[in-house]
Amino acid sequence: MTLVEINFDGIVGPSHNYAGLSLGNIASASHKGDPSYPRAAALQGIAKMRGNLARLGVQGFLLPLPRPNNALLRALAVDPARVGAGERALLAAAWSASSMWTANAATVSPAPDCADRRCHLTPANLVTMVHRAQEWPDTQRQLAIAFGDVSHFCVHDAVPPTFGDEGAANHMRLCESHGAPGVEVFVYGERGGKFPARQHIEASRAVARLHGLDPARTVFIEQNPAAIEAGAFHNDVVAVANESVLFTHELAFADRQGAYDAIRAAFPALQVVEVPDSAVSLAEAIRTYLFNAQLITLPQGGMALIVPEECRESPSVWRWCEAMLATNGPIRQVIPVDVRQSMANGGGPACLRLRVVADPATVDPRFLLSDEKAAQIESVIARMWPEQIDPADLGDETLENSVKAARLALLEALDLPELG
Repeated sequence: MTLVEINFDGIVGPSHNYAGLSLGNIASASHKGDPSYPRAAALQGIAKMRGNLARLGVQGFLLPLPRPNNALLRALAVDPARVGAGERALLAAAWSASSMWTANAATVSPAPDCADRRCHLTPANLVTMVHRAQEWPDTQRQLAIAFGDVSHFCVHDAVPPTFGDEGAANHMRLCESHGAPGVEVFVYGERGGKFPARQHIEASRAVARLHGLDPARTVFIEQNPAAIEAGAFHNDVVAVANESVLFTHELAFADRQGAYDAIRAAFPALQVVEVPDSAVSLAEAIRTYLFNAQLITLPQGGMALIVPEECRESPSVWRWCEAMLATNGPIRQVIPVDVRQSMANGGGPACLRLRVVADPATVDPRFLLSDEKAAQIESVIARMWPEQIDPADLGDETLENSVKAARLALLEALDLPELG
């Protein structure tokens, strides 16, 4: 069995909108009330997937969850036809397309790291935010289909909501190669700051136990409270790892040197590529999502960093990237991509993907992309996805019917009726 890393990108749902629901997410808050463009957003996401399919030879995807979630509105006694000012956020939560950010779908531990030598996936409970806390049961249903081969995968329930868990966005893995045993790094936040620290250490410890990880190869690190307050609501906004490389901002962790020492004690081959705050400020790193990038290993050797176009447009960020490429470091390419619709809602290239190390032959093929399938998905999006949504449109019956029909058309095209 050949294990490779497969990126499963979330297809942007037809209800994509800018309701500004995510406290601590500066991009989301700053675009609150703006019109969104679901069709453009989804096509941008497919273009990113196409690029990585061409680079890596394999690419997966996950489907939008059913929206609006009228069961949530019923549970909260919200009548969409008579929504008061204080209920607008609850209505918007039921329409949220935030499941597109599949870095929060689950925490994934590859088979070589787990005691039973199966790949383990635990859906994130996302309990901190109501628009995200509704996701995990539907996410789990989808993961259980995509990774339904129980001889190779184990899909768990979410950690009980006593402890907030945000999934892979606060999890990194260091290894010599993707198919080799690795060291898993869980990054948590401490409560009490200006913005909520969404990842609780007890949730991280529970996931590690569920997955049967070796304690000697499991590291828990505190995120820098200053980074959270600056808008790094997840660790993947300030740090990303791939194989032996940790690409990180100087201010990512509460105890910078202690974090490096703890990882290196478990994984001596660690290479740290650190961006000094003097070169790229924490604020600029968060604004451009330099670290919310996909750090990938290229088949021909070397690594590439897939960054948002906003990085190329930032003088300080691009100057640092060019200086890095001029050295003989492990990152040999920096590739900008256009995901502006996602960026405006606070999600860069890394937010849009869940990394799963597996043999592609063990994954349900309906969730694996090909050029032909990408064209099929694009055709449905071009025909069915709304061109524009204003937050004031949420709750409109005609729009609701359009959004539901669009998702069902995609499920039909991909032969996934069990998700209907």
